[in-house]
Amino acid sequence: MLGSIDLGLIYGLMALGVYLTFRVLDFPDLTVDGSFTLGAAVTASGILAGQDPLLSTAMGTLAGAIAGLVTGLLHTKGGINPLLAGILTQIALYSVNLRIMGKANLSLLREPTLMAGLQQPVRLLGTWTSVAIFAAVALVFLVALDWFLNTDLGLALQATGDNPRMIQAQGVSIHNTKILGLSLSNALVGLCGGLIAQYQGYADIGMGIGLIIAGLASVIIGQTIITSRRFVFATAAVVLGSVVYLLVIQVALLIGLDPNDMKLMSAILVVVALLSPRLAFVQRFWARRRKRMMAAVAEGEEVRA
Repeated sequence: MLGSIDLGLIYGLMALGVYLTFRVLDFPDLTVDGSFTLGAAVTASGILAGQDPLLSTAMGTLAGAIAGLVTGLLHTKGGINPLLAGILTQIALYSVNLRIMGKANLSLLREPTLMAGLQQPVRLLGTWTSVAIFAAVALVFLVALDWFLNTDLGLALQATGDNPRMIQAQGVSIHNTKILGLSLSNALVGLCGGLIAQYQGYADIGMGIGLIIAGLASVIIGQTIITSRRFVFATAAVVLGSVVYLLVIQVALLIGLDPNDMKLMSAILVVVALLSPRLAFVQRFWARRRKRMMAAVAEGEEVRA
């Protein structure tokens, strides 16, 4: 279970990327499946070529950003539908990833990676030590993303998703903000791919298939648990959703579900998370909670008065 928390925290970076496009930019980006594998492929190839693991991971992150840039250019400059632009990039990346890797699978066993310190001399992966380290890494990216979204550029990015006509009337190029958002999003996805390849000890051409569902599940589950729309809570909810998602998958495997059914399980989780706010008992629960909070605030104001 601790290993699932490890993975959930790392996949939280990918979920933050999905959140950036789907929630902030309001752009249904399907590049994720390809850019995740691209990040893993570039990182693994760099490590096997003798490069420093940190530099290889940075290159994988940059490769993910370039994938997002391509999708952004196809949509903004080429006028291609957002869904189709992402699909085209994703399909093209399958061949690109094979070219980079040279074969369908690259092994990183016995290679120096960023995870080497957690594997030797004592294996610390899947322990509270690794959980604390990955939580700290996730926290750094959470703080950085929250800070960025509150800058002028970040606010322009939000406005592009909320009201593109309004922000365009203010003289902001929504084409540039979309390209920036897609690049940042897929940079996070590529970084996640590189870290996962090093964590698992291999990069595989099929490791990104269906990952967009996992990202969506993380975003939706997290925001079902934490309903606040303030970015400091919304981004934390996304990482929490990623951890919960991986834990649910792990529990499903432990009770004997077929691993081949995990994609179906993911889809069902997304559907349940999407429908849960509409269920009557859930609505009543949140209504009662809001009432209690309002009563507590009113009581506090009376005491201060």
